[in-house]
Amino acid sequence: MGFWVAGPAAGGIMADWGAEVIKIEPPTGDPMRGLFSTAAGIDVPINPPFELDNRGKRSIALNVLHDEGRAVALALLERADVLVSNLRLSALQRAGLGYDAVRARNPRLVYCSISGYGPHGPDCDRPAYDIGAFWSRAGVAASLAPAGADPPQQRGGMGDHMTAVAAVSATCAALVARQRTGEGQFIAASLLRTGVYMLGWDVNTKLRLGRLESAYDRRRIPNPLVNCYRSSDARWFWLLGLQGDRHWPDLIRAIARPEIQDDPRFSNIRVRRENAAACVALLDEVFAAHPMAHWVDALDRAGMWWAPVQTVSEMIDDPQARASGAFVPTQIAEGTAEMVASPADFAGTPGPPPTMAPEFGQHTEEILLELGYDWERIAALREAGAIA
Repeated sequence: MGFWVAGPAAGGIMADWGAEVIKIEPPTGDPMRGLFSTAAGIDVPINPPFELDNRGKRSIALNVLHDEGRAVALALLERADVLVSNLRLSALQRAGLGYDAVRARNPRLVYCSISGYGPHGPDCDRPAYDIGAFWSRAGVAASLAPAGADPPQQRGGMGDHMTAVAAVSATCAALVARQRTGEGQFIAASLLRTGVYMLGWDVNTKLRLGRLESAYDRRRIPNPLVNCYRSSDARWFWLLGLQGDRHWPDLIRAIARPEIQDDPRFSNIRVRRENAAACVALLDEVFAAHPMAHWVDALDRAGMWWAPVQTVSEMIDDPQARASGAFVPTQIAEGTAEMVASPADFAGTPGPPPTMAPEFGQHTEEILLELGYDWERIAALREAGAIA
């Protein structure tokens, strides 16, 4: 029972991995179905974000506030392994689908709640999207903005997709526990908690030492060897010299400036931090003298670690991204279409080829027939408003 992104994304990953996923939608459908065209400001026949998070599922349109619609939902849950929902717990409770009610019918069910702020506390029932609970309130946006700068904007679904991965991980662990105990359980993942965990290094440092390093611009970075630089043809790349003293000789060979290897301002990681602005300025000048192709060859030849700063379009054409399995052919009505793959692979038990996201209520009658309803009863449910 997932709307928008985080809940559907968790179900989408499970479908990719081979689960049979039934998407329960209200009579008006998941509102995410119509958002893309509105947000994009263009009338397009497809919704790529919705397709990614809902492929491989079946859709049933139920009014769970109607007694007979609720009965259908409960019949599905009686034979399910997992319920994933990012509806607020109070809404599920009002619909008669709270954890206690569902557990009474199926004690083996893993009941996965995804929310903005978690199931406890004063704001547990506060409405949220990931840009609020994850990006804004968890501290992510503020941690990325140097002092005095505007908070950066989040790209769509970032916190939702990370929270979905957490929810799927917890679901798999709960299924292992069920195999051992025979009992399901309530599990929870939230956008807020995911954001806090993502910022775990900063947060744990603050908790343990009472210190918090503010965001900084690239000219005042603590380690100039972990920084972005630009070539003469305006291509950005990132140096990855986290072990600064280990990588300093490699960088010197790459840039062919042996005279600065023992410069007292840059001779070790401590003084490079103290003289970061000067070090970055020098490297800016050096890297601006040659095009990217030169630096690709020079950095690799010297064994200096680095990575290109790529646009999404460049990443899609990156042969390594393709070799990694980042994209997957998906069955659609017209044949196949390339889409983003879910974030893990299984050598021994690969999932089925992904299929297209369902149309709204596409499988309502099919699922009801599987539950034992006949056509006359299905027609009565539709007439009563229990299904759409």
